[in-house]
Amino acid sequence: MRADPSGSQREAARRHGVPAALGAYILWGLAPIYFKLIQSAPALEIIAHRILWSVPVLAGFLLLRDGSAFWRRMRLPPRKVLILLLSGSLVALNWLIFVWAVVNGQVLATSLGYFTGPLVNFLLGFLFLHERMTRVQLIGVLIAASGTVYLGWYLGVPPWISLSLAFSFGIYGLVRKMLDVGPMVGLLWETLLLSLPALAFVLWTARHGNLYFGTAGTGQDVLLALAGLVTVLPLVWFNVAARSLRLTTLGFFQYIAPSMTFLLSVFVYGETFTQGHAVAFGCIWFALAMISVESWKRSRAIAAAIA
Repeated sequence: MRADPSGSQREAARRHGVPAALGAYILWGLAPIYFKLIQSAPALEIIAHRILWSVPVLAGFLLLRDGSAFWRRMRLPPRKVLILLLSGSLVALNWLIFVWAVVNGQVLATSLGYFTGPLVNFLLGFLFLHERMTRVQLIGVLIAASGTVYLGWYLGVPPWISLSLAFSFGIYGLVRKMLDVGPMVGLLWETLLLSLPALAFVLWTARHGNLYFGTAGTGQDVLLALAGLVTVLPLVWFNVAARSLRLTTLGFFQYIAPSMTFLLSVFVYGETFTQGHAVAFGCIWFALAMISVESWKRSRAIAAAIA
């Protein structure tokens, strides 16, 4: 008797995908707390530690996962390595903007940026991959853009942090989408390529007597060393979730992290939530709700047609 594939998929999602997705997005949502704990360290040094400590964590994970196949999977043509240098620079820029924003009391701006991210992905897919946007997606992007423009007008300056986070990560995703390299292998290559300038920066800073690591106590040193685990662990869980869940299902989880950072910024860190923020967030939430409902209805229709 044939097993019900849909039933087995639902069981896999329940046992592996859903807890992994929750773990990944909750950790990302709590990330500001971690970076607030080390906010006395310069943002560039935090990123250098994040890159350097990620290399052994990633390499250890992939060696355990892939065994002897690890070395074969790590062999890439020079062209792909060069593209990974570009994508690595983009993700490092995204990390730097995020860390700088958190340690400078701009957690709310990071929340707005990551809420805007899915809408930026629609726009980049339309512009560069010739992906067609549905009418609902187009309306959603225009509504979100209107809210962002209003926020810039209200504050008297464009929300550069939010836009930089959304577009740097969106372009990073675009570059990686066009490159046939596994996500974890690609990230290891990216961190390996960036580890040389990161190490050079740490040594140069130490030579000039400005290195934070080793001068602020054991607690701060341990927290900086944990930057690799903080970076890699949610990515591992995200990859487990991506293999176990449908993309539309996974899409609903992506709003957990910016929702948590939004709550942290307003209710824990006491950042100012203005009328401009209310309009911008309202527009983006409305747009995301429209697109999410449409995606859910479309996936239901496809599942019904297949059945």
